[in-house]
Amino acid sequence: MGEQKVSALVTGGGASSGPPLGPALGPLGVNIMQVINAINEKTKDFEGMKVPVTVIVDTDTKKYDIEIGVPSSAALIMKEAGIQKGSGTSGTEWVGDVTMDSIVKVANTKIEKSYATSLKSVAKTVIGTCVALGVKVEGKTPKEITAEVNEGKWDAKFQ
Repeated sequence: MGEQKVSALVTGGGASSGPPLGPALGPLGVNIMQVINAINEKTKDFEGMKVPVTVIVDTDTKKYDIEIGVPSSAALIMKEAGIQKGSGTSGTEWVGDVTMDSIVKVANTKIEKSYATSLKSVAKTVIGTCVALGVKVEGKTPKEITAEVNEGKWDAKFQ
């Protein structure tokens, strides 16, 4: 039984039958619009973000499965901060600010795909991403917040 995988980065809720998906799916004999609509339904929560998607097609039966990946921490943080792009000069220019609740939300999205055992350690990685983007957390620099996390000040959020 033949199985074909088509992987692509699509914009959440905005996949179309054009490249990269349409031309790759065409030869596999599946209903392209059905697949595209299913992808858009599954990715609508990630609107405007680049989402990794894999379509697995059984070439004999034409049945397909769609696997949706998780956008990068950076994409998720930018959504939470309401910014389109990170700072060009991270560390000196701050372009956004998120709450610790946003950090926890992003950490929860990422933890399934992460090898980390605790939400706290994933949250620290997410805060690290804020450094590169030039995003503050609770009005403080990521460095200050990481120190507070290490001291246990935010432990109630990581339960």
